[in-house]
Amino acid sequence: MRVLITGGYGFLGRNTAREFKNGGHVVLGMGHGNWCNQDYNKWGFDEWFESTITLEALLIFDQKFDLIVHCGGSGSVAFTHGNPYEDFQKSVQSTLALLEYIRLQSSDCKFIYLSSPAVQGNLGDTQISEHMEGLPLSQYGSHKKIAEDLCRSYHNNYGITVGIVRLFSIYGQGLRKQLLWDACKKIQHTDCSVKFFGSGSETRDWLHVSDAAKLILNFSQTLISYHIVNGGSGIKTKICDILESLQSHFDKPVKIEFNGELKPGDPVHYWADTKQASALGWKPEITLVEGLREYVTFFKSIQND
Repeated sequence: MRVLITGGYGFLGRNTAREFKNGGHVVLGMGHGNWCNQDYNKWGFDEWFESTITLEALLIFDQKFDLIVHCGGSGSVAFTHGNPYEDFQKSVQSTLALLEYIRLQSSDCKFIYLSSPAVQGNLGDTQISEHMEGLPLSQYGSHKKIAEDLCRSYHNNYGITVGIVRLFSIYGQGLRKQLLWDACKKIQHTDCSVKFFGSGSETRDWLHVSDAAKLILNFSQTLISYHIVNGGSGIKTKICDILESLQSHFDKPVKIEFNGELKPGDPVHYWADTKQASALGWKPEITLVEGLREYVTFFKSIQND
């Protein structure tokens, strides 16, 4: 296949590119990021087009694809909350541009949109299946929901083959933001106690980025018509347990504390029902214990650079 991965400079995009390249596909990338060919080749890209994702830019690029995987967007509830206009452009307008490009230039091209369970909001301490409905709690979730609605509309009205992967908590070597990164920095730079939002009893479903990339590749090969699949491990883990596990990899007696306040837009629980992903013949390969150990090793190596 000829595959376009948008937002390929980012953490998920580059890992997805490498997975498709290892699978024998021609991989092109588009998005922000000034790479030399040696750098983007290393991650699996055969060609890189630096540009904002707009219909005009896609028409200038003027390429035919068998598949487009849209990894663009902020990926952060906090960023969207503080920058709603910019995130709308990154998340919603870019999705519309890609769908319209497929409609105009290559209607047989498949489209995979990487979404989030944030579109379903707070559904409680239960495994969230793809068909469950709820209201987004955050602007981030609202933008993802609008983009999903565009995907369904273009499928219904123009027959475009669309797949949506709702990714839960993606982590792994190379991620330099969000909870794990912030926690490692706090633990590294203190000898007493560190404080985090919430109570610590909040739960998340963690999936290593390499397993997420494998799911996307697998999904692309089986995708027909319109389909939504969860990208999670199917295992819920308390935030306090995650942080204590991270702390155990540092030779420091740091105490983990919580302020009891939830961040705006954050649900108490996220836990994926993975039956549909499993039905594709996919399952996670990297355990959370292994993944966290690898992540701390990565973090420490960066500090020593």
